[in-house]
Amino acid sequence: MRITKTVEEARSDLRELRAGGRSVGLVPTMGALHDGHISLVRAARAHCDEVAVSIFVNPTQFGPNEDFTRYPRTWDADCALLKSEQVDLLFAPSSEEMYPRGSSTFIEVADMSDRLDGASRPGHFRGVATVVAKLFQIIEPDKAFFGQKDAAQVAVLRKMVRDLNFNLELVVCPIVREPDGLALSSRNRYLSTEERKQALVLSRALRHVEEESERGITDSSRLIRSAGEVLAQEPSVRIDYCRIVDPDTLEDLADTSSGALAAVAAFVGSTRIIDNLLLPPAETR
Repeated sequence: MRITKTVEEARSDLRELRAGGRSVGLVPTMGALHDGHISLVRAARAHCDEVAVSIFVNPTQFGPNEDFTRYPRTWDADCALLKSEQVDLLFAPSSEEMYPRGSSTFIEVADMSDRLDGASRPGHFRGVATVVAKLFQIIEPDKAFFGQKDAAQVAVLRKMVRDLNFNLELVVCPIVREPDGLALSSRNRYLSTEERKQALVLSRALRHVEEESERGITDSSRLIRSAGEVLAQEPSVRIDYCRIVDPDTLEDLADTSSGALAAVAAFVGSTRIIDNLLLPPAETR
């Protein structure tokens, strides 16, 4: 596995990897890798000739009171894991490399950037869109792989790719869960044993929405109310949002007949976690 820390080195190595027209898949990460990330790496391997992974804890997507300084960083373990998956290139730049002195250009996907997580974390999606656009410019992947767990991020990036005519395919892979239903996240390691048990209420609420939907209920307000009843079973979990939206625009939907995204975010202790579920069109349920 080649490890590069500068844009120039990455581009030089990628020219060699692309020799003979070989395709490149990119998996952008912030490190602290888990099985969810590895599912993306394996999807990239299945679809592309060469696999590039980035590890960069992006400062511009964290708010002033968020966890940038304590975000988990597990460099040695991450490298060992990526080597075991036979990743071809690891791009791990510094903040100074990604944002050279005097940088003042940002990308903002208007309207969508203040929905769901964007409403709770002002400026978050501006930072995400900017760093991902920079990675696309540096790596120039044929395909880029993201997880469905970050559904709002996926919607914002899909629109950015369309609007800015990026010549790549954005591939979205299913959520990976623990056997008890908890969606994998690097932030899960912040949770105490008791908090981890409490966090399961998010996936329970979404399963309840799914069951209600399969029984033919398409009224979003009724589904949200049902989810809220489940979430209330853990009064120490502070709900940020529980919404049913269009998965492409993130706008609220009154009815799920044409398909929808049920999404929830909550604070368990001091840790903010998210989860979601795609509801198929009514005729396919």
